[in-house]
Amino acid sequence: MTSTQRAVPSDVTDLMLALRRELHRHPELAFEEHRTADRLAKALGAVPGMRVERVAGTGVVGRLPGRAPGGPVVAIRGDMDALPIQEATGVPWASETPGVMHACGHDMHAAWTVGAAHLLAADPLEGDLLCLLQPAEEIGKGAQAVLASGVLDGVGAIIGAHVDVRLPVGTVVAEPGPIAGSTDEFLVDVVGRGGHAARPHETHDPIVAAASIVVALQAIVARRLPPGEPGVVTVGMVRAGSAPNIIPDRAELRGTLRAVRPETRAVLQRELTQTAEAVAAAHNVDAHVLVTPGTPPIVNAPVPIGWARRAVAAVLGPDALVLLPHVNLGGEDFAFYVERMPGCFLRIGAGGPGERAPAHTPRFLPEDGALAVGAAVLAATAREAARALSGGTRR
Repeated sequence: MTSTQRAVPSDVTDLMLALRRELHRHPELAFEEHRTADRLAKALGAVPGMRVERVAGTGVVGRLPGRAPGGPVVAIRGDMDALPIQEATGVPWASETPGVMHACGHDMHAAWTVGAAHLLAADPLEGDLLCLLQPAEEIGKGAQAVLASGVLDGVGAIIGAHVDVRLPVGTVVAEPGPIAGSTDEFLVDVVGRGGHAARPHETHDPIVAAASIVVALQAIVARRLPPGEPGVVTVGMVRAGSAPNIIPDRAELRGTLRAVRPETRAVLQRELTQTAEAVAAAHNVDAHVLVTPGTPPIVNAPVPIGWARRAVAAVLGPDALVLLPHVNLGGEDFAFYVERMPGCFLRIGAGGPGERAPAHTPRFLPEDGALAVGAAVLAATAREAARALSGGTRR
């Protein structure tokens, strides 16, 4: 029997597996998770002693009373929305909703949150446990909606985790420092003067200017950030023109900026604007730049991540603690929570044999075995947090 099997009874593992596959079969997009919310409310309602309510439109929160009234409240957060991707995994329980699938593991996160609730119901914390099943993480708006609802007011700590198919099942990343990047979006509207494609000298070609801007933007990270400082400038959308024999009067670039420090985030925003405007001027066109702030970075603080490290070592053994293969600049709106309260965010290994398709792709499929690991680690981390917030007394 493995350490995870000892920590998670078979009936809880079976429950999580069935729930994960049901959620995977019926995915829903951000703020449209009505069926998902109903199913998760029912699942949390089946946890002995759990009181369930709806928040933030399609969010679900369960509150499990602790052993001592007035004790510190600890929250565990799972997310629940899917992505607009056509699934191509071929599993029997693949998405039945055309063009929508759980391509980021939120079906896993929701299921292991329910599993952790069952583990903590069997032996409650000193204070209350709050199980948050959050909508709309994929668009970066769910966490803010939950915070605005006030349901987390008074929470002493919050814990979350994400599957990672690059790491084998049974491993966990619980490190101080950056674990997710900021997610600002940008629009560069390049405005020139259109005309006939056969007479380009009569135009101010915005497409040529936009192409030069795309190339020039790649020098920002290489030449404006110190070596070793994480940062990304990616142009993901280019739109221009209506016919091959027409030079249009405008072109549009859209993309994302990623960083793990506020100072770097500011540099990327400033240099994006200056570079786009300068290159446009060299081509005798105008560039209008709009940067829309997204989620902040997640930087795990030493004390809360210490709770998680002790929990992982206790449940899985110290060898289960591993490092990320490289800095993660994917975004996570869990960042909004840790701006308001102590907390930590983990990466849970969910890879199996052979090469695994990455997240946000049609063949993304985390291993079921990560469910028990996630539930056990989140429950144990909640215990460590509750002990610390209660003064460090161990039972």
